[in-house]
Amino acid sequence: MKVLLVGSGGREHALAWALARSPLLSELHAAPGNPGIASLASCHPVHADDQASLIPLAIELGVDLVVVGPEAPLVAGLADELRHLGISVFGPGAAAARIEGSKAFSKEVMDAAGVPTARSLAVARPPCVVKADGLAAGKGVWVCRTQAELDAGLRAAEALGQPFHVEEFLEGEEVSLFALCDGAKVVPLPAAQDYKRIGDGDEGPNTGGMGSYSPVPRLSELEVAELVGAVCAPVVAELARRGSPFVGMLFAGAMLTDEGPRVLEYNCRFGDPETQSLLPRLDGDLLDALAAAAAGRLGGATLAASENASVTLVLAAGDYPARGDSGSTITGVEEAESTGALVFHAGTALHDGRLVTNGGRILNVTALGDSLGEARDAAYAAAAHIDFPGMRYRTDIAAFSRA
Repeated sequence: MKVLLVGSGGREHALAWALARSPLLSELHAAPGNPGIASLASCHPVHADDQASLIPLAIELGVDLVVVGPEAPLVAGLADELRHLGISVFGPGAAAARIEGSKAFSKEVMDAAGVPTARSLAVARPPCVVKADGLAAGKGVWVCRTQAELDAGLRAAEALGQPFHVEEFLEGEEVSLFALCDGAKVVPLPAAQDYKRIGDGDEGPNTGGMGSYSPVPRLSELEVAELVGAVCAPVVAELARRGSPFVGMLFAGAMLTDEGPRVLEYNCRFGDPETQSLLPRLDGDLLDALAAAAAGRLGGATLAASENASVTLVLAAGDYPARGDSGSTITGVEEAESTGALVFHAGTALHDGRLVTNGGRILNVTALGDSLGEARDAAYAAAAHIDFPGMRYRTDIAAFSRA
């Protein structure tokens, strides 16, 4: 099977790593890819948002399946255009991708589907949460516990130049839920948790994600399946009822409150950096499962999780999330990999044969272990080998596991 993977980040490198392990794979291509993906796939200099070039590329390569990593091309309708040409795609069409592209639309669908979520507020008073309506690269949410934080959040939301809304502040444990969907059927994957703020102890501004782990200790496999059935399946059914079947990965961020689960948001693709923790734990053939979903024939497909635990650390530029870094030499990746850890490239480039920084989140270090504590220790031990100017990472990812 010839596959074209769209995207260039750590999530896409993890997807490439998992797809490359499939016995069904004959050729793996990536657009545009990154230096890490280039060791697994043929990379083509076509940006993920360049629909006018991606479609001819898929046709020229004669691919059997396109796997779309990031959300922006999906919201822009890339999957629709490919399907119109008879090319199989893992990723929803534009109408279904609005579940991530518009918070207002997502609320409307949740209400119709009977999925519990945070209440929208007519008046902004702390504590509350301010959310941009459209895409904001994971940085469009401001949790406001004080008036000063609310004032700053409202200014930041207005600066994005798009609609925003205010909703109630929920207390509880946040969990990332993943459902593999073929337009009608839903197959739950293991849950994960991520760390959104830049600093230890959840201090500082939101980011695209600074680390993750899987499994979530408080949730059994059965409880994860029940949660996916409660918050993902009804939305998939509602989108199908509207004539907008969801084919791809439906990712729900949910808060486990004392009153039960409440959905914070939906995403129309694999999570980042949750995917980097999730995929190394899966048994079975990821490519077979994604192709089955794209063809509308999930049936009894499963992607069972191993007993191992996984922890992912994000190594970021010194000024991230305000700005990224480019051109700084990165050292120690091979040494980190020699420990048994996986190093996924997120914001890297090659310059005169040197691996250099090229973004905000630069590398993801993922390690497995018999427990989260073992995985955590292995991830931090591997990350200690890597260095680039200004490198920063959180030191408390899965820190509870040492208790």
